[in-house]
Amino acid sequence: MPRCDHCGSHVSDRFARVFTDEHGDLNACPDCSANAGIAEVSRERTHTGD
Repeated sequence: MPRCDHCGSHVSDRFARVFTDEHGDLNACPDCSANAGIAEVSRERTHTGD
């Protein structure tokens, strides 16, 4: 099962397919960011390297 690269929590295969970036990184998940803002947080973490 895939994991969030930011916090290490398990996520579903479906979640990973939707939210991984072009490099295959999953920078946010429901455990480390608000559900409504996962895509935005993921983009911010990709650009800032946090």
